Amino acid sequence: MKHDEITEIILECAFEVHSQLGPGLMESCYEIPLVYELRLRGLKVEQQKELPLIYKGKKLGKTYRIDILVENKIIIEVKAVEYLMDIHTAQLLTYMKLTNCQVGLILNFNVPSMRKGIKRVVRNYNPE
Repeated sequence: MKHDEITEIILECAFEVHSQLGPGLMESCYEIPLVYELRLRGLKVEQQKELPLIYKGKKLGKTYRIDILVENKIIIEVKAVEYLMDIHTAQLLTYMKLTNCQVGLILNFNVPSMRKGIKRVVRNYNPE
């Protein structure tokens, strides 16, 4: 499945979750049903996927956690904030770099209309 096809399904699921729950809940209250909806549609989904912290070629004890990884291609960062900040995009870009994912989505469910809570981030692959 291509990135655009997966993204379309993800957004359908996000709209469904938002329409059922509305704004005002904690992030986990959106993440859990979003994962449920994605799996209902037959997608491979990893929730709270841990990534090792690699510093100067050595794995250190702490890890990063990706909210949701879909089909090993798209990272979803679930937010429930008043407004998205640059640090949210920076966080997603770091996760994308660590996993070599080219596409990521920030989904902010704390909005009156889900259309205003979507940010798509595309990163060019650079193996260096």
